[in-house]
Amino acid sequence: MHVELISHTPEPERLVAAAARLCYSPHGAGRLLDAMEKDEVERLLRLLISMGHESPLEHITFTFAIEGVSRVLSHQLVRHRIASYSQKSQRYVNEDNFTYIIPPSVAAVPEALVRYQECMRTLQKAYHEIQELVPREDARYLLPNACETKLVCTFNARSLFNFFRLRCCNRAQWEIRELALKMREQVRRVAPLIFSHAGPDCETEGVCHEGTMSCGRAPAARTREES
Repeated sequence: MHVELISHTPEPERLVAAAARLCYSPHGAGRLLDAMEKDEVERLLRLLISMGHESPLEHITFTFAIEGVSRVLSHQLVRHRIASYSQKSQRYVNEDNFTYIIPPSVAAVPEALVRYQECMRTLQKAYHEIQELVPREDARYLLPNACETKLVCTFNARSLFNFFRLRCCNRAQWEIRELALKMREQVRRVAPLIFSHAGPDCETEGVCHEGTMSCGRAPAARTREES
């Protein structure tokens, strides 16, 4: 898996602080942005995070290039709807000898790995043969969820908070969890204050809301019935 933060809003933390300050100031955002000192930016960001006031985070965006992931992952990723996606098209791109992702659980069992690779070779051969007979857009129905894909995706910071809360969790499937952790690592380099408190509830709140499905990393949150 390769994940690269290829673009982001310049000075993202200053912009979020200026947007937040605008709500309580007679001055315009441009003037506020120019006038804000580093210590005021940090103070405002810490206050926003502690209050859970997230709407100013929607003004900054982060764009990632993602490669070496499966269609299983991309189907999960696009469920995060407040984001923009571009993905390699199986309709137009020839997938002869397609590369594919092998889950760690399969790789760890020799018998499973042999059978898995045999199935992939069978599908590769069938895809090659069928696309000689029918349009490629129809031959792609043979392609497996394991097929490798590439994406470009853009999130605003508020959407990333939601993404990290759900997908950095131990309950998330291994592949999208790995993606989320890599993305979080990269945005923390350019906006460390904003994303210092981004992650699953067990990290940010010290409790788990997964109920009986909890991994046990943090105490389970009380339900309404228990309150």
